[in-house]
Amino acid sequence: MIAIILAGGYATRLGALSKNIPKSLLKVAGKAVITHVFDRLAEVEDIRRMIISTNPRFEQQFKEWLESNDERSAEIIADRSRLEEEKPGAVASLAQIAPRIMDSCLIIAGDNLFTSSLRLMIHTFKEKSCAIVALYNVKDLQLAKRYSTATLNAEGRITEFKEKPVQPETTLIGTCIYIFPQRVLGRLNEYLVGAGDRDNPGRFVEWLCKREPVYGHILDGHWWDIGTTDQYIEANQTLQGGDSRGTMTIPVPDTRKLSAEET
Repeated sequence: MIAIILAGGYATRLGALSKNIPKSLLKVAGKAVITHVFDRLAEVEDIRRMIISTNPRFEQQFKEWLESNDERSAEIIADRSRLEEEKPGAVASLAQIAPRIMDSCLIIAGDNLFTSSLRLMIHTFKEKSCAIVALYNVKDLQLAKRYSTATLNAEGRITEFKEKPVQPETTLIGTCIYIFPQRVLGRLNEYLVGAGDRDNPGRFVEWLCKREPVYGHILDGHWWDIGTTDQYIEANQTLQGGDSRGTMTIPVPDTRKLSAEET
């Protein structure tokens, strides 16, 4: 299995915090966000290759991070953009990388920070041989509007996936953590031909769920989207042992114990 870290954005939502540094290299509890991600990857024996997908503006910073962390097994692939408006988008970048991938793929957005092990998610993937989406219960319908929401059936298959719903009916959201078999990577260009959104992977998942089985795996522990300032502050507070109150820090049960009605 190959792991791809999506870090090609310019972090415009974080303002001055990320003016000169990619979100993935911001420090949370004393470590770069991407270091936390690599800690989770180190727990998985199935990962044999790692790729950081970024842009030329931040490419050198990631090279320096790799050298300082002795991560020789990872490589960097940069697109040709220099500005936010020039970037190809996360989905288009994946489509460009896909021909180089001859294996299943674990895809993680570089601004995802999570404490859950990925072992059970990979186990689910091996059982289903289908695309798997990591889900998280934010326990707040207003917060769910920011993300994509997912409804599962009793077997854990996603029956409905809505990107940024106006009136969410569930607080179970999709994170940008996916496992795709190689054949699903081959569908990226099929999606791009008829779709307008080349950046948001959630739109691709929404499209894919209507065409083939996609299953959900619910993360335990904590998860944050470091793309927003409030989540960045909360992650620091929680992981440093500060105030851990808030809707994003409530553990949720394993996906195998959830029915569609419970979600």
